[in-house]
Amino acid sequence: MKALACILLALASLPAVAQHHPAPYAGQEARSIKALSGKEVADLLAGAGMGYAKAAELNRYPGPMHALEHADALALTRAQRDALSSLMASHKAEARAIGARLVEQERELDTLFAARRADAASVDAALARIAETTARLRGSHLKTHLEATRILTPEQVERYAQLRGYASGGGHDHHGRHHR
Repeated sequence: MKALACILLALASLPAVAQHHPAPYAGQEARSIKALSGKEVADLLAGAGMGYAKAAELNRYPGPMHALEHADALALTRAQRDALSSLMASHKAEARAIGARLVEQERELDTLFAARRADAASVDAALARIAETTARLRGSHLKTHLEATRILTPEQVERYAQLRGYASGGGHDHHGRHHR
């Protein structure tokens, strides 16, 4: 009898439990672009990194923004500061333009579904455009790290990694090649 009472009590509490655990997307249906948060839209429009350059950053290819943040600790020359500043400005302009295009493409995809006009062909076409733009954006971020690395000396690259907390090793990959 006690076991039956426990089961009934447990069953009676199930609806209440379900009400306290909404679907993972609950609340996101009000977004203007369902697949992007407001922060993601703002970051794309601002040309923010959004983790697109991790493959470079975490393999000792410094980014110009963080190199400039550590300019004194890296003992950057005036020429290096100017070159990194110029690189950063041109990259940000490019990243903002590509990011704006990506936001627009995500809006177009969202509109396909919101207007109930989505079909396999239109979704495939929209996703192909989004993928191409995303690749261009990521490429812009990664190539900027390549350029920044060319501006720095090997010692500055190693110091950058230390300042960013990545390693205290010798700046070589697992094959012993120096990143330059």
